[in-house]
Amino acid sequence: MSTKGVMVVTGGSRGIGAAVSILAAKHGFDVCINYKSNAERALEVAGIVESHGRKAMVHQADVADEADIVAMFAAVDQKLGRVTALVNSGGVNGSIGRVDQMTGADIRNVFQTNVDGTFICCREALLRMSTKNGGHGGSIVNLSSAAARLGAAGRNIHYAASKRAVEALTFGLAQEVAAEGVRVNAVSPGMIDTEIHDPIRLAAMAPKLPMGRPGTADEVANSVLWLISEEAAYVSGTVLDVSGAR
Repeated sequence: MSTKGVMVVTGGSRGIGAAVSILAAKHGFDVCINYKSNAERALEVAGIVESHGRKAMVHQADVADEADIVAMFAAVDQKLGRVTALVNSGGVNGSIGRVDQMTGADIRNVFQTNVDGTFICCREALLRMSTKNGGHGGSIVNLSSAAARLGAAGRNIHYAASKRAVEALTFGLAQEVAAEGVRVNAVSPGMIDTEIHDPIRLAAMAPKLPMGRPGTADEVANSVLWLISEEAAYVSGTVLDVSGAR
């Protein structure tokens, strides 16, 4: 069975990343499932990808570490081939609290993971996708968050700020590579029912949301795969809100 392409999904072992990895397989992609620490979960997702007739590989890499990212893309080259789609789903929320309670270490970790990691993953993908670099084009989708609009005051402003930076990267990079066969977009989820959220807070928030419920990882994944598809061939530099009118 011919492949639709090769997709790298950071944070692909859980939540939105896992949903994207599985849906990508259903759409015909071979998938690299990146994980930081939970190999068992990554292997479970890989098994589901393979059950849809696609190739899967799992790769441990901390997206806050440049050397780890470079090694991961090199491994994809060898095992799956040239990457044609990248979904930057890996990220951290950071500690919960006011800015005057935050440590420099926590702020740095959030930005190194969510911003630096996304930049470097984009760089490695472009070295393979861009026609300027001998590639045949491709698509990048970065995961932002409604927190970038809402600010996350009193909770994790450093996370919100990191996601606003991701949106700036998305728009600027889209312009930079628009003539090189690469589209760059972002998806901005609202309150989504995944393990990254405290279930008690999720239950308390649900009735207050415009739709009366949180979104699902599958609903976000559908938006990601649409942006990667040829149906979105003229969509680039866009941040797509998947926030249920929030």
